Amino acid sequence: MSLKPELLRMIAKKGFEEPSPIQEQAIPLALAGYDLMGQAQTGTGKTAAFGIPILQNIIAGQHCQALVVCPTRELAVQVAGEISSLGRLLNVRILPVYGGQSIDIQIRALRRGIDIIVGTPGRLLDHLNRGTIILDDLHYVVLDEADEMLDMGFLPDIQKILSLCPGQRQTFLFSATLGEDVRRLGSEFMQDPQIVEIETPELTVPLTEQHYYEVKRKHKLEAMCRIMAVEQPVVSLVFCRTKKGVDQLTRRLERKGYAADNLHGDMSQRERDFVMERFRRGNVKILVATDLAARGLDVEEVSHVFNYDIPEDPDGYVHRIGRTGRAGRTGTAVTLVEPDQKHQLHIIERHIGKKIQRRVLPSLNHTVENRQDKLLEQVNQVIARGNYDIYEPLALRLLDHNDAVQVLAAALKIVDGEGQEIEVLDPDNILEDTAHVELPLGKQQGLYPRRLVEFITNYTSIQARQVGDIEIHGNSSYVEIPMACVDEFYDAFIRYEKGRRRGARSKQHSRKQQAN
Repeated sequence: MSLKPELLRMIAKKGFEEPSPIQEQAIPLALAGYDLMGQAQTGTGKTAAFGIPILQNIIAGQHCQALVVCPTRELAVQVAGEISSLGRLLNVRILPVYGGQSIDIQIRALRRGIDIIVGTPGRLLDHLNRGTIILDDLHYVVLDEADEMLDMGFLPDIQKILSLCPGQRQTFLFSATLGEDVRRLGSEFMQDPQIVEIETPELTVPLTEQHYYEVKRKHKLEAMCRIMAVEQPVVSLVFCRTKKGVDQLTRRLERKGYAADNLHGDMSQRERDFVMERFRRGNVKILVATDLAARGLDVEEVSHVFNYDIPEDPDGYVHRIGRTGRAGRTGTAVTLVEPDQKHQLHIIERHIGKKIQRRVLPSLNHTVENRQDKLLEQVNQVIARGNYDIYEPLALRLLDHNDAVQVLAAALKIVDGEGQEIEVLDPDNILEDTAHVELPLGKQQGLYPRRLVEFITNYTSIQARQVGDIEIHGNSSYVEIPMACVDEFYDAFIRYEKGRRRGARSKQHSRKQQAN
């Protein structure tokens, strides 16, 4: 693909080694001018699949040329960030617009000029009705997570947005599934779309226990160290998204005293073989790798897989955790999820057909006590075996000049590993407590704050006192709820909407029968 040099430099700088399946199929078609309907999960690299063609063809400094519609605030922020990162050297202006943020701030940014707008349906429609988003120069429209937007009841908003877009444009639709309703939407607003479907592998991870911890990016290393201290993995495989991330994490683990090494695509075959030999022999207890570098990796003794970076591809999640729980052994897969990545986790859960259990990060006291119990067990095992005669003369020399308790404590510190320090993390800084979620219902549908609170308390485990800020607009609403309850909230709303639609269809059918 003949891409702009600035774009190629950013792709290389981000450490991406090869295109994902959706990128490999979609980018050439998009660059050739086709409308696209792509079946791809969040995390498959689909943002780059539509972001790269858009960045390749727009001219920075003009009016809005691309509009990306996302179901949630979190996804809109994530998509805007990824496109901005890819287009950093192109001076492209990108703005996410969503509920929960002051619309006046967004209006001021729009007046300064924006090339690409990424937003949620309700807030986009609000801006279009106000005339603060002008689509006269629009060349691209993207519907991201189309099936989820339809499940959430956003179809009328999407239809209204698309009806306001110029007819001469390219439209890209991406969805985890290409059901009848999604295809119907595509046929209504797209011109002879090319279909791109990514084959889903068989999901077989029966012997692997899966759980996740929610933690801020800056605390991920310390969180992983705590988890390792408590779970005591025999051999661990840690996955990072990029080569740069692999190198940085390996250095930080080594500085903390862990027996860690790295594996990625920039290494020669000789270097790879050397690292793998050390890993198989047990000289390396933690191997940090990219997905590509770990292909073909076969070490039966891996007890833990850590997704330090949540995988971009849900299929990649399956491949990663398949590195443990082999040959009849049980294994553990741990994923570190940043507060704005809950939507990605939800997509992975849908993909594997299983809820991943959330765990609370071990406390500092629990971590230290667990390490001490393990150390005590090791000392007792050595005493029971009695194979320590060679050290007795040295022990007597130390006791000649020091207190016995001091000598033993110093020896235990050395055995425990002075470098493996666990930092004290402020629990208030580990998690973002709340999230702002959007609903495609507002004043025109008869929604007001009291009814919204009643819905939340009747259909979810959220209590009234846990509900924060509420904004009710014409066709959309925004409410602040506990971050841990976001998935439960959306699941409840989707079930409610499906039930309401079935009830409406049933009434319509009854009226038709009465008329006949």
